[in-house]
Amino acid sequence: MTKTEKMKFYIDSLCVYNIGNDKVLQSLRNLLENAQSDSVYKCYGEFFNALSSNGESLKHYISNLILYDDNVFSRAAASNRADNLSEEVLEAVKSDLEKLEMISQTSAADIINENNEDILKTLAPWKTGKAEAPLDENWKNSVEALKKFYGENGFGIFAKYCGFSWRNKELQPISSIDSIRLSDLKNYEFQRNQVVENTLAFLSGLPANNILLYGDRGTGKSSTVHAILNEYKSRGLRIIEISKGDIGDLTLIRDKILGNPMKFIIFIDDLSFDKKEDSFSELKAALEGTLSKRKENSVIYATSNRRHIVKENFTDRENDVHKADTIQEELSLSDRFGLAINFMNPDKKDFLDIVLKIASDRDFPFDKEELLNGAEQWARRKGGRSPRCAKQYIDHLEASKKMMKNS
Repeated sequence: MTKTEKMKFYIDSLCVYNIGNDKVLQSLRNLLENAQSDSVYKCYGEFFNALSSNGESLKHYISNLILYDDNVFSRAAASNRADNLSEEVLEAVKSDLEKLEMISQTSAADIINENNEDILKTLAPWKTGKAEAPLDENWKNSVEALKKFYGENGFGIFAKYCGFSWRNKELQPISSIDSIRLSDLKNYEFQRNQVVENTLAFLSGLPANNILLYGDRGTGKSSTVHAILNEYKSRGLRIIEISKGDIGDLTLIRDKILGNPMKFIIFIDDLSFDKKEDSFSELKAALEGTLSKRKENSVIYATSNRRHIVKENFTDRENDVHKADTIQEELSLSDRFGLAINFMNPDKKDFLDIVLKIASDRDFPFDKEELLNGAEQWARRKGGRSPRCAKQYIDHLEASKKMMKNS
């Protein structure tokens, strides 16, 4: 049996790692199968294109497939239950890893040597490269290292991504997450500490509350949630962003992540309801009051400009026969959040303090008095003071100063 034939059968005989149908591996298999046929040129080009479009090198690409595969071993290791797997499964893992390492070492020379066509020798070879940690030499001996990796990072897409959006009844990974950190957010320490303490309790498996962050626009409600994710994603925290229109899918979403060792914040941004919306009652039921047991690996964090979430006007209440009942119904939703945290616009003193702190974090020179006078003028033009307004002012000022310096 030639080397190319052996590698082809290795791809076909993987038992635990579900990566044989991967596009790049399939194009490699097709090349191996046609190494001695007239189709070798076409297959070579298709494989080279597939690999170069998806990774730096073959070994790096295959090691990534291993790290982010969703299989019985990676799932068990992510839950620290890999030692409960049968000896046969663990042996199959070692066998797969050994085969995959051999496959990853396949080079263009292997194809050229078996075909010996001069035209093939003119084609650019692909890069074999290096594997991604914790895989190194002798992959079959990396089982314990992989257990640790899956235990710390999760399995499948939950290891590769920390943020997801809910679209078309499926979790869609978000490849680019807002990089904001808690240290980037100025003041509002009391409010943020409540969110941090609740999140840490949640990550530790202790009782944790659903949270409503409400108050004035631009005060950092959404940014606080994004910063919490960046702070604790290495501890297994993940976020699923949903729209108000997807609230009816909350039960489905929770079923999708049932048994997942990761901890999920289900995040609803800028939440508000008109009267008699179906999703109003659905969210109430999801927060509390359904027959199904609350899932221990998810909490709901929502932001709103309103404490009571429901849009209303005086006419609504004037036309309502049972005003007290209506008010209680509207309050019942916000009351079902265990924590309701208020973010109010800062006064002038706090606003200027925020401006100064943001500017101090930036790498550009400024005069304090000029900075603060300009900030107050900026706020008047914007129609109000807020942390968002402060950041926008510093962004504008920094860009202006650097452009002047470079001109």
